[in-house]
Amino acid sequence: MFFSNISKFFKRRSVKYGLPFFVLMVGGSFGLREFTSLRYQFSKVSKIRPEELEKYGIEMKKSGQVTLESEFEKIKEIDIDNWKQVRGPRPWEENIQSN
Repeated sequence: MFFSNISKFFKRRSVKYGLPFFVLMVGGSFGLREFTSLRYQFSKVSKIRPEELEKYGIEMKKSGQVTLESEFEKIKEIDIDNWKQVRGPRPWEENIQSN
């Protein structure tokens, strides 16, 4: 009698399809939370200091040295009316030009 009631319960459509759906939604939520916390817990993100960049020959400008106005002045000086279009070599043309 007891086993027949359990059998009827698990054959219901709401239990047969709804229960796995809710288990997947709730379990997936907890799983995603764990995976995303691992991502931030073990990430090796560190800022590069200007002293480290100078060792490699990269010079950083001070924050107030570069402004929008100074960059605009540099662009205004460029002659955009006189230019020549130069076609770059295609990957399959490299061997032909070197011969």
